[in-house]
Amino acid sequence: MAKKSAVERNKKRERLARRFASKRNRLKDLAKDMSLSPEDRFEATLKLATLPRNSSPVRQHLRCSLTGRPRGNYRKFKISRIALRELASKGLIPGMVKSSW
Repeated sequence: MAKKSAVERNKKRERLARRFASKRNRLKDLAKDMSLSPEDRFEATLKLATLPRNSSPVRQHLRCSLTGRPRGNYRKFKISRIALRELASKGLIPGMVKSSW
């Protein structure tokens, strides 16, 4: 099991990213809009920099939804390779069987 503080920190980042997503996208669009004056674009860039750093989706880390493990995760299932193997061995994932030869 991962440290609870690390899992909670990641959850906080997800909440902040959802909360500031529309504002962040609007400011990014203004900063990239070449039809605006350079002063307006620069002002949008400065406002973007005042947003909380943890509100950026780039700062989120993919963690296992069951164990919180930060490495070796499958994006499709959002669980780690170890948890995936355990669930597959128990037969809880339809269509997935443990290989043997």
